[in-house]
Amino acid sequence: MIKSADRKLPFLKTLLLLAASSLTITSLAQTSAPPLTPPLPLVAASVAAAPPVFEAATVKINKSGSSGSHSDFDDGRYSATNIALKNLMHRSAYGVPEPRILGGPKWLDSERFDIEAKVDSSFVDQMRTLSPEQRKLQRQAMFQQLLADRFKLAVHWETLELPVYALVVAKNGPKLQVSTKPGSGTSSSTGQLTAEGMTLAEIAQALTQELATELGRVVIDKTGIAGRYDVTLKWTPDASGAPADNGTENSSGPSIFTAMQEQLGLKLESTKGPVQVLVIDHVEMPSEN
Repeated sequence: MIKSADRKLPFLKTLLLLAASSLTITSLAQTSAPPLTPPLPLVAASVAAAPPVFEAATVKINKSGSSGSHSDFDDGRYSATNIALKNLMHRSAYGVPEPRILGGPKWLDSERFDIEAKVDSSFVDQMRTLSPEQRKLQRQAMFQQLLADRFKLAVHWETLELPVYALVVAKNGPKLQVSTKPGSGTSSSTGQLTAEGMTLAEIAQALTQELATELGRVVIDKTGIAGRYDVTLKWTPDASGAPADNGTENSSGPSIFTAMQEQLGLKLESTKGPVQVLVIDHVEMPSEN
């Protein structure tokens, strides 16, 4: 019996040593692990996620009967005179050309508004630290909230197969001036469109935006041409405002279709294509305040 106990003793000592070493390794592993980062306070997280808004805004119906409009956003203050709701949606809230805004009541095309709005000074300082694209998105979010609050505007996006104009290279090739200017932008007046430092895709978008009444369709770049260009396009607007794609000229000068081929070496081809449109689900005439 004694011999049997003596034979078991080394085995028990081995088990005890293994258990002790296991506890030591576990203890060391727990001690060396880095502490967990505490979660952000709920209040701070909600403030960071909160969308930007105008802290004060007034909307009034403009009854002047004027066709001209003006808007300006500077140093946290937005001011618009005689502006249409679709124009506000296009230029400030959603960045989508007016021909791609569908639905809504008839007064969207007839009523004009005067709008004054401002943001908190601290938000102005914050905006200065953002990139141009980030500032654009922040401003769009602010205007979307303004329209939701004051016009009860509700919208959704759809992709539809619609008649479009494809911007393509004309028979004799393009006549484009490569831009050497650092900036980019467009300007337009009756019968003239000027673009500086723009891609062909951006020029197609400018044609869609600036010639919505005359063209009546979205213009999609299908030229396959890369690079940035300076463009000046002059034509005689169609007095009827009805789009025509036969390239005929008015008595006083070329149509937009003829001018495109003669001056830019490009042309507009009538076709169909997928177009992302903004559909108005609900909108109300705002109460004046």
